[in-house]
Amino acid sequence: MSASECEPSVLVAIVNYRTAALVVDCLASLAAEMKAHPSARVVVVDNASGDNSCHRIDSAIRKRGWSRWARLVVSPINGGFAQGNNRAVAADRAVRGPADLVWLLNPDTRARPGAMKALIEFMRAHPRAGIAGTLLEDRDGHPWPYTFRFPSLLGEIERGARLGLVSHLLRGHAAVQEMGSEAEPVDWVSGASMMIRRDLFDAIGAMDERYFLYYEETDFCLQAQRAGWECWYVPQARVLHIAGQSTGVTGKDRVIRRMPAYWFESRRHYFLKNHGRLYAIAADLCWILAHLLWRLRRRMQALADGDPQRLLEDFVRHSALLKGEASKPPILPDAR
Repeated sequence: MSASECEPSVLVAIVNYRTAALVVDCLASLAAEMKAHPSARVVVVDNASGDNSCHRIDSAIRKRGWSRWARLVVSPINGGFAQGNNRAVAADRAVRGPADLVWLLNPDTRARPGAMKALIEFMRAHPRAGIAGTLLEDRDGHPWPYTFRFPSLLGEIERGARLGLVSHLLRGHAAVQEMGSEAEPVDWVSGASMMIRRDLFDAIGAMDERYFLYYEETDFCLQAQRAGWECWYVPQARVLHIAGQSTGVTGKDRVIRRMPAYWFESRRHYFLKNHGRLYAIAADLCWILAHLLWRLRRRMQALADGDPQRLLEDFVRHSALLKGEASKPPILPDAR
């Protein structure tokens, strides 16, 4: 039996919303990976882009000879990140059976050479690893070596206050943590590049589709941890990530504008689902009080206002203080 026959099968899932050019570039970066790993395949789900995304992606797949390992699935709705990825997994399973490993990739990523090999080898060597995230690089190729801690009350205070002393005292609770050069277990990794073991899907199910965008990978990693699975950061696998291209919410070149309602809805759903209403209210109060202290400091020291427009107002409107559990946000063709 050849090495390729022993190799686990890999599904790469990419969800597109009006970023066809980026998807094509992402697929181009995967071409060499697919040649090196014949058991791998790609499913691109178009989330009802309503532009010419489907034509451009399908045309590129056919004209560049990628049809052997890539195909396009058209969704009739823009159901968000979780639903798009779940659709990719279901579509692939229906045709080829379940893949051993599922690699979620954002359309605005580029796989660096050997990234897939590094992830496969890591998952082989660590059977309790249900999730593995990669080292991300920014658009200039500079490393972005960060992972995340699960949201908590003290973490919400640190996030809202933005005060050096507070951040220093609560550094062990801050959401973002800088990583070293070795693989390490962590709370959660970015869904921009995340490999998931099939056994984990079998154990906890698919991603929660009540999240439209944001917090879905946080929640998924938490469910994995509660089920006894590990989440790891694997810097030996490198992926370039041009952040925030379909949302404008993240990325170093983002435009500071009003945060979309679905961000607040996702945050509230995360706390209510995983910690209950009292904890969710406490988390909201922690952030609000810390944010008010930040605003007072900003005014007293004449600091620049880098917050999105009407941030506090929108936060309170969507908080657990005023709203209980919500259903999935309305599906809109231009929601992302």
